[in-house]
Amino acid sequence: MAEQTASASADIPAHGSARRAPEPGSAPEPKSDSAVVRDALGVGIAVGLSGFAFGVTSAGAGLTVLQTCALSLLVFTGASQFALVGALAAGGNPLTAAAGAFFLGVRNAFYGLRLSQLLRLPGPVRPFAAQWVIDETTAVALAQPTRRGARIGFTVTGVTLYVLWNLTTLGGALGAEALGDTSAWGLDAAGPAVFLALLAPMLRTATERAVAGIAVVLGLGFLPVLPAGVPVLVAALAAPAVVWLEGRRLGARRKGTDR
Repeated sequence: MAEQTASASADIPAHGSARRAPEPGSAPEPKSDSAVVRDALGVGIAVGLSGFAFGVTSAGAGLTVLQTCALSLLVFTGASQFALVGALAAGGNPLTAAAGAFFLGVRNAFYGLRLSQLLRLPGPVRPFAAQWVIDETTAVALAQPTRRGARIGFTVTGVTLYVLWNLTTLGGALGAEALGDTSAWGLDAAGPAVFLALLAPMLRTATERAVAGIAVVLGLGFLPVLPAGVPVLVAALAAPAVVWLEGRRLGARRKGTDR
């Protein structure tokens, strides 16, 4: 009896002791719904406020308030929106500007393939959910260990970000229109600054940083000699170039190992 009591008491953690860490490879503990909502709101609010910078940048590029708001309502992907109005502000051809924005937005299609398997939303809901497939909603959804958490994270992030982004876009466009010449206030730099701030945390690996670095060199290098909007398309060649070089490097390493 004493041995059983001693054995049982050994299994009970002492008061104030830390909980045993999960075994390596074990499934992570699911978050509570409130924790997922809190995280999703934090992302949605933080990024949604940058819509103000887009509104200012778009108005400074010569777009009307209606055109600016239509872009946020219909396109709703910050990188593509900034690329589009940036090319137009530089005097680029609208078709070229749209092409650059399109290439930046293609990544969302790949996000959608992954999220469709994870979320498994009902058919009638999918066309509406597709509008919210962007970097932030994808990141929050993939960070959840359960399908329920992923759905909550995706939905809360999408609603918060969509509403706030569009409201701040309207505010930025109206404010820029009231101020007049945005370049005189230095607000024309707000768009590129926000774009870089959103991009920087995503560059986690050496390959991603290499792509970004080469893209910057190509874009700036061809900026003086090519029409506005075209340097963005040239910079997009950085990704396949780095992937090709990485493939050759790995192939050479495998051959060396086989020997």
